[in-house]
Amino acid sequence: MLAAAAAALRPAPTTAAFSPSTARSPPPTLLSFAPPRSHQRFHLSATAEGAGTTAAQEGASASASAPPVDEARLAQFAADWQAARAERDQGKILKLQVIRANSGGLIVRFNSLQGFVPNPLLSPAHWCKDPKRPIQDVTKDLVGSSISVKVVEVNEEERKLVFSEKDASWFTHSSLVKIGAIYDGIVGSVFHYGAFVHLRFPDGNYHLTGLVHISEVSWDLVQDVRDFLNEGDTVKVIVVNIDMEKSRIALSIRQLEEDPLLETLDKVIPLEADQSPSAGIISSDSSPSEADLLPGLDGICNELLQEDGITDVQFGRRALEKRVVSQDLELWLSSVPAKDNQFKLLARAGRQVQELYLTTSLDQEGIKKAVQRVLGRVP
Repeated sequence: MLAAAAAALRPAPTTAAFSPSTARSPPPTLLSFAPPRSHQRFHLSATAEGAGTTAAQEGASASASAPPVDEARLAQFAADWQAARAERDQGKILKLQVIRANSGGLIVRFNSLQGFVPNPLLSPAHWCKDPKRPIQDVTKDLVGSSISVKVVEVNEEERKLVFSEKDASWFTHSSLVKIGAIYDGIVGSVFHYGAFVHLRFPDGNYHLTGLVHISEVSWDLVQDVRDFLNEGDTVKVIVVNIDMEKSRIALSIRQLEEDPLLETLDKVIPLEADQSPSAGIISSDSSPSEADLLPGLDGICNELLQEDGITDVQFGRRALEKRVVSQDLELWLSSVPAKDNQFKLLARAGRQVQELYLTTSLDQEGIKKAVQRVLGRVP
């Protein structure tokens, strides 16, 4: 076994081709997303530091002039690979020294081995100090310092030892994040499905990153996220969901702004305190088609009345919005508190908006599920 280890541990390139790991591709829904965690893979030598040559050059040099490896060093290498696996399995946070940087990330020392921290797995705290600096310049400044990391990949046969500073930051700081908390942030990567925002903590550092889904960027109709957000922008966000198991934070920008739909209704058609919705009433004894509804809304109202716990659908105000939020008919559950078992829905299409009041014994979550079932049945 030691002879085989000797052959595997001859001086070899510290970094080489790093094949992307499986990226988490978020479905295009508001609360289901996956931040890109793909990173390059580098072949890592467990012996001497590389001299900056390519993997092929270093491999050729090693095969021609590699010195013999003594039994004590072989035993140390084997023990350190075993230790790396144990640290990975236990999820411990390690403090490792950065010995050098390259274009792809940092080389760190783990006992007698060398490991790699890809740039995408670094904490956002480094880049956010000066977002205009290239990441390669930022990583060069980290050489000689120590960073907190967790082991994420150990492959002794291929000599791959990968660490993540992001995972260590999540372990340390995620418990401090609460739904409804508001943060200052800096926009990082921007994609067609949303933008990743680095969150500023009370200590002034940006420890964690969350996703602002395209549906949470603005109340306006967003067709391209880059029309609203760009890398390095400073924004204010609110936490709308936390998935501790998947290490994900969902953020919103628009929920910190006044909904232009509600602004339109309240300012164009003020609702007096004693005014009750009376533009029309639909019950089990009357057809929704009798009212002047948005196209497609009559079928939705009929389906709503088929749901257990919903006894009446009443129409409130109608108005035109200032901006087009969606061309398709959408139903929104208002955040206005329920009164007398009435929940308010907002139907909107193009610039038109219609209030709907549901008389129901269901709670808000039950209403949401009922509406989802109805929308799934109505073409």
